[in-house]
Amino acid sequence: MRLYEKTAHELHEMLTAKKISALELTKDLFERIEEKDSEIGAYLEITKSQAEQTAKIVDEKISRGEKISALEGIPCAIKDNICTKGIKTTCASKILENFVPPYDATVMKKLNSQNAVVLGKVNLDEFAMGGSTENSAYQVTKNPWNIERVPGGSSGGSAAAVAAGEAIFALGSDTGGSIRQPASFCGVVGMKPTYGRVSRYGLVAFASSLDQIGPITRDVTDCATVLNAICGLDEMDSTSTPAAVPDFTKSLISDVKNLKIGLPKEYFVKGIDKEVEDAVINVTEIFEKLGAQIVEISLPHTEFAISTYYIIAPAEAATNLERYDGVSYGVRVDGADIVEMMTNTRTEKFGEEVKRRIMIGNYALSAGYYDAYYLKALKVRTLIQKDFTDAFKNVDIILTPTTPNAAFKIGEMVNDPLKMYLQDICTVPLNLAGLPGISLPCGFNKENLPIGFQLIGKPLDEETIIRAAFTYEQTQNFSNKIPQ
Repeated sequence: MRLYEKTAHELHEMLTAKKISALELTKDLFERIEEKDSEIGAYLEITKSQAEQTAKIVDEKISRGEKISALEGIPCAIKDNICTKGIKTTCASKILENFVPPYDATVMKKLNSQNAVVLGKVNLDEFAMGGSTENSAYQVTKNPWNIERVPGGSSGGSAAAVAAGEAIFALGSDTGGSIRQPASFCGVVGMKPTYGRVSRYGLVAFASSLDQIGPITRDVTDCATVLNAICGLDEMDSTSTPAAVPDFTKSLISDVKNLKIGLPKEYFVKGIDKEVEDAVINVTEIFEKLGAQIVEISLPHTEFAISTYYIIAPAEAATNLERYDGVSYGVRVDGADIVEMMTNTRTEKFGEEVKRRIMIGNYALSAGYYDAYYLKALKVRTLIQKDFTDAFKNVDIILTPTTPNAAFKIGEMVNDPLKMYLQDICTVPLNLAGLPGISLPCGFNKENLPIGFQLIGKPLDEETIIRAAFTYEQTQNFSNKIPQ
């Protein structure tokens, strides 16, 4: 077994026992990237010299007998909408193709302080707008389980890199399922923390009331470890929560006895693939055998979640993307005057999906339609939040499919945006309600494509869903499976 096949916690033990060096580990990952990334297309930017320099610092600490943190020397990949000082951050868009941030995102400061080895920046749907990583301005990322399939999106590069062994863990961002859906498609673990748990400072904004950074890992233990590193109050982010951050690794306990798990009937309706439904029902049976209680619940406003999300998210996106005008930073396309210059810049450098969402957002916010669309969407969002509040009076966590089907073929939905948007049916309600959710693998379909399920927790209760996820994981071996 090569080093890239191991988890972060296994590699940490090997580093502290001096069985391997951080530099040796880093070089093994770069070899893997050289072997496979021309086929997978996960990386947009490789940061080899910086990575090897960090690895040498970790090796020097180990040689001096100093204690190292859980992520020191562990190679990782960063979604390219998270600002990295001195390293290009393009958001997979032509409009930011030469943008080099003068500062680090807060999550990068936290990882850098732990000497995590950053291998490079990975691909995404442009400005995180999409569910397949086909909307990148630079390349289409492929699913390591089947390169004719999408890896999901928008954090498809992050999920594909971890699944293919091109990174031990990765950071992604989740606005409507953009960590959990690609994690499900690629057979890895992906978590969206409670809104405000992780600072958004330095995350290039898509929809500010929905965006949240989170980890993509090979197993639940690594997920808890990365979460420990990136959570916490940040004075640079006004939406950052002051709630105390627990040690999430203390929730890695194999015990779900008497845990009440809600199964919402609205998530098992016509349109859910039969193999996905069967795999998720099998998960509930395993939890019952382990001592948990399965309770059928109702989240009655689920059917309105997609409509609500695709009014609120584009409205916030239209506002956030006003700044890309060719004046202050990014690419500029010349014109006869400033208006023509701005028009030319945005017309030529934004992709089709970004333009589509800007137009939808501006339409929903316009004077004649604000009350009919945007204001009504905010009211329905409140009802969706209330559904979860009411449900959590009777259950501890909620279990659903992560996606209605396994990974679809590249090009299958790219010209049908409505069909693509419906892929988010199981994930967007959490973002609208600000809740934590984790996706982990629960099987494979007849085409050997991963299937994932989702656990949803109460606000700021990542601990319970981590405990349940860890308990389930101990009965299975999906996290050990590597795509061939």
